[in-house]
Amino acid sequence: MDSLYFFPIKDRHEEKIDCLSTSLSRTQKMVEITQSTIVTPSEETPKHKIWLSNLDVVAARGYTPTIYVYPSTGRKDFFPVDALKAALAKALVVFYPLAGRLNRDPETGRPEIDCTGEGVIFFTASLDATLYDFKDFAPSEEMRKKLVPVADSADPPCAMMMLQMTRLRCGGIILGFAIHHYTFDGRGASLFIKTFSAFARGDVETVPAPFFDRTLLRARSPPSISFDHSDYTLNVFQSEAPSSTLSQVVCANLKLTKEQIHSLKILAGGERVSTFRAVVAHVWKCSCIARGLASDAETQLLLPVDLRGRFKPPLPPTYIGNPTMRTKAVAKVEELVSNTLEFGANLIQRAVDNITDEFGRSLIDHLESMDLEALCKRGAMSNTSLMAISWLSVPMYDADFGWGEPILMARAQMYGSGYVYLSRVPAMDGGISVIVGLEPDSMQCFKKILYEEIEEKIL
Repeated sequence: MDSLYFFPIKDRHEEKIDCLSTSLSRTQKMVEITQSTIVTPSEETPKHKIWLSNLDVVAARGYTPTIYVYPSTGRKDFFPVDALKAALAKALVVFYPLAGRLNRDPETGRPEIDCTGEGVIFFTASLDATLYDFKDFAPSEEMRKKLVPVADSADPPCAMMMLQMTRLRCGGIILGFAIHHYTFDGRGASLFIKTFSAFARGDVETVPAPFFDRTLLRARSPPSISFDHSDYTLNVFQSEAPSSTLSQVVCANLKLTKEQIHSLKILAGGERVSTFRAVVAHVWKCSCIARGLASDAETQLLLPVDLRGRFKPPLPPTYIGNPTMRTKAVAKVEELVSNTLEFGANLIQRAVDNITDEFGRSLIDHLESMDLEALCKRGAMSNTSLMAISWLSVPMYDADFGWGEPILMARAQMYGSGYVYLSRVPAMDGGISVIVGLEPDSMQCFKKILYEEIEEKIL
């Protein structure tokens, strides 16, 4: 194997990697780090700075922790680590910003990606567990610490990506990615994983070229702010729940079958209603009941919206960055709970329909005068709020490294209570996964009524 782009780290518990201090707190009886290396691009890559748009800087500052779980094929050549590193080195030629570092513009102090080619931090590990231990997987702080590298800080200067390959006792493999959110959103992450896995399979002809120029989303001069953007004046995550911590959230990975989704669509207005609207309206309603909210309280549902196709002209389909903004649906708890599911679904539709090219451009102009870094932090929200993120249209399972698609792809940890992720599950034939983070005293009731409400309405 070419040693030019693999650099071993002698002792990862003692040594800092460039600006990044890696502090993977592990349960030593279960997880053993067997090797630490830095994988650099296999070829020379462009050396320049990537300017970050206002939408990038207000995105969640931190590493998005995701895992991909693969069952063993029983073959001796199953996921050879050197081959995986070689594929990563090739993928970093295409996605070269991942091999760089997050730094600051020396004049303005604004965060920027410095494409230095320094490389990605790669750990190999073994875990005393089997795939059976992950059959009811739910995100947690413990899972992230075991399966995904954890950095002391995501503030500049820091690495853009870390990766851990964990081999289970049964022979299965878990790939744990920690990718800085300033690099890209879920759609960009999916394109990178597709590229990485294609190089591992030797199927590079299917890899589309990423588009890295974020200046398409510069603020206008002079600015033209034509809408109310008060939601981006205060940090909703900070101001609502300043004392919330990750210890105050419990997560559940709930499954809905194709038949249950069909039932929810009928209740929400018919087959024309999207899966996202029908399911999220149901989750929103059930969460209000499970949380025991006062009937006169106001509840809000936060909804990230992908702007790629809403801008005029549309952004390139392989645009890499965070071209998303947050909108919201608001209702009194009594209204939401007492009305049919169609009421909540219509609120969601109206909130999303409000997001147009001019609205997005107006927001970018508004953010030009804001303290962006004060708006980027994420944490738990108040118990009257929920944020629903859709991965339904993102091919998250398109991650075949040569031994088949993963049997599980998920976040390893949630930001806090109030977050909901929807993703498709290929093995469920039209079913989906709903990963929910709620307060511990609300979760049991939520899980119970989530399914009961479907059955009662149909009966």
